[in-house]
Amino acid sequence: MINVTLRQLRYFEALARLGHFGRAADSCAISQPALSMQIKEMEEELGGALLERGARQVVLTGLGTELATRARAILCAVDELGDVARVSRDRLAGALRIGMIPTVAPYLLPAIIHSLSTAHPELDIRVREALTSTLLQELGDGRLDTAIVALPLSERTLTEVSLFKENFLFVRPSADADQPVPDPDRLRQMRLLLLEEGHCFRDQALAFCHMHNPRADALDASSLSTLVQMVGAGIGVTLIPEMALAVESRAAPVAVARFPNPQPCRTIGMVWRKTTPLAAQLLQVAATVRQAATRASSNSKAPVGKSTAAGHGRTARKPRKASEK
Repeated sequence: MINVTLRQLRYFEALARLGHFGRAADSCAISQPALSMQIKEMEEELGGALLERGARQVVLTGLGTELATRARAILCAVDELGDVARVSRDRLAGALRIGMIPTVAPYLLPAIIHSLSTAHPELDIRVREALTSTLLQELGDGRLDTAIVALPLSERTLTEVSLFKENFLFVRPSADADQPVPDPDRLRQMRLLLLEEGHCFRDQALAFCHMHNPRADALDASSLSTLVQMVGAGIGVTLIPEMALAVESRAAPVAVARFPNPQPCRTIGMVWRKTTPLAAQLLQVAATVRQAATRASSNSKAPVGKSTAAGHGRTARKPRKASEK
């Protein structure tokens, strides 16, 4: 009988996922020699090499690739045993691992954490901010319990629950505040600043403009904050989700306007594995998050349609005429 331990499987899964002995050892809180020894013992037990020795980074063999897939499934099933025990309780308690995309986390995280901690004080909330592709990978591997992302995903292994919809806003330099809001055709001719590839908000902005590829001279950014600062510097124009307005428009001389109806928008929701025993509890979490997002949205509404003064959340006033002084 093969005698491979769960600890060894966790070590090997970390090594296969991270592709580096040092990083895998750090993630498992053991020394690199100890990790290497455990992998060697696994190979001896299984009777075959799991990775190529001598490679500058970890390269899995055929056996190693097959084992990595099975190890993730085994470890996910083992982790869900703890969830089965939590389901028997009459309250939400213990660790809750939530993933959030970068265009949501900075704006809703404080409200969400406050609401969840108030409604469920025994929860140990652990947040992971990452791109959608990373969150889905970690959700599938059992390293996250749920994730807050843009919908739809259409992943057959996941349950999707809609939380709220929000509109996109048009951001341009304050000097252009009196110009008409461009339609998608006109927007395609402008220098549209976007988030870098991998962000779902980038894809949504391109879809609104009916653009398959951005202009060759377009500049990408890693955050909405950088995009707004670039607009304030006169480099181009951009789109932001409405939840980001109150935060991002305070520190740059930009004008913010709504598009005419039908306005571009996105749906934000929660997803989790269909197999998780925590499904009923996660529905409770989703209800709390939805209420928190609604309150945060109503409390942080900022004026739209006029340029905002740099460093302030107020609308810029037009100079008074001499006769008005």
